[in-house]
Amino acid sequence: MAKKLPGLTRRTFLKGTAAASVVAVSLNTLVGCKNPASDKNKTPTVLDDNAAISILDEYKQVDLPYAQSGSWSLPLGTVIHVGEGSWLPVMAMGDTAAQSIKGSVFSTASGTLSDVVPKCITTDGSGWVVYDVACSDSAYAWVELNLITRAWVLYAAKLEGGALVGNASKLWEADNLYDPPQVAVSDTKVFWQVMPSAEGKRRTENSSGYLWKLGDSQATSVVESPGRFGMAPSISGSTITLAPRVSSKQGTMYGVTTYDLSNDLSSQVDQLVLPVGVKPFYATRIGDNFVISVEANYNSGGLLGKMGTYIGNNSDKFIALSREPAAVVSGTEAGVYFIKSKSSYFVVDTTAKTYAVLPANDRALDYGEYPARDGVTKEFVTYSTVKDKGTGYPSVVIVRSFALS
Repeated sequence: MAKKLPGLTRRTFLKGTAAASVVAVSLNTLVGCKNPASDKNKTPTVLDDNAAISILDEYKQVDLPYAQSGSWSLPLGTVIHVGEGSWLPVMAMGDTAAQSIKGSVFSTASGTLSDVVPKCITTDGSGWVVYDVACSDSAYAWVELNLITRAWVLYAAKLEGGALVGNASKLWEADNLYDPPQVAVSDTKVFWQVMPSAEGKRRTENSSGYLWKLGDSQATSVVESPGRFGMAPSISGSTITLAPRVSSKQGTMYGVTTYDLSNDLSSQVDQLVLPVGVKPFYATRIGDNFVISVEANYNSGGLLGKMGTYIGNNSDKFIALSREPAAVVSGTEAGVYFIKSKSSYFVVDTTAKTYAVLPANDRALDYGEYPARDGVTKEFVTYSTVKDKGTGYPSVVIVRSFALS
């Protein structure tokens, strides 16, 4: 059973017991840690239904302007997560029944799939699996979860050439009263959100975001939300976008907030408060624009309370794709966006006012094709589970890449 941290709150030290090849890291509270949504205008952004340009109605459809630049076949069961560099984080099938999942990386430069965490570090009892992974070209973070007790531990280590270097650092651990952390990695920085379980006895506690850099002896509490965050973090270039709740007498509101990663989230780039009751499915920052996806139709809230993906900011008119969002969005600062729909991607060029369609792989619709890039990128990457043409059973995972410059 995982070690329980007595009296664990969002503002405590973590003094873990070091395991073999593991360095325990103290988590120290940042003096003056603030509620990020309190620094800006809390007025929700409510837009009229006609306050956006419809991509499907007003843009011209053109042929896909990008050719496929790479394709690779990976073993069945491979799941690629989004990443910013040439090494992408991967969840792969483990080598034994006891270690059914392992952490790996995939190189978009060579097509190499390499094991990074073949088995769990945590050994106090049975039932531990690698639950989540995230990486840059310099750092690798992973969550180990106990399937029986729902306890979890977050680790991170230096990544070099697709392999871990040096000792792993234990960044956080908790029991089932807290959800497994939502993790994002950029360069040498690891960011994670810790939230109380929505069904647990600590559900009224605040949620917090923490930042740790390779080589640091402690992590820093950088963001606090009065309630659960609305979505997972999104890294885009030198920024990170979060959705903390905004304290308001009007009701539950989420402030989609972009922070500057280069100064460790000490300053905001921009913020857009969604209408009361509207929860973001996804949001990021590409160039000067937010990209915000809403996965449901709400009874109020105007345009941003309707299902779709919206591109814009507080000062300019929004651009809208009225389709159910299915995944994260990536693109370029020149105004190109890859937006996933059910069976294809819309490739939107807001400068040329055009859109193209990138179809999914053949025989991939049953299991879906998903992006492995998030936010600003120079290379769009997808992966899909493809069925065998003869048997109809899933047989292989296909990775595709498209160079954008």
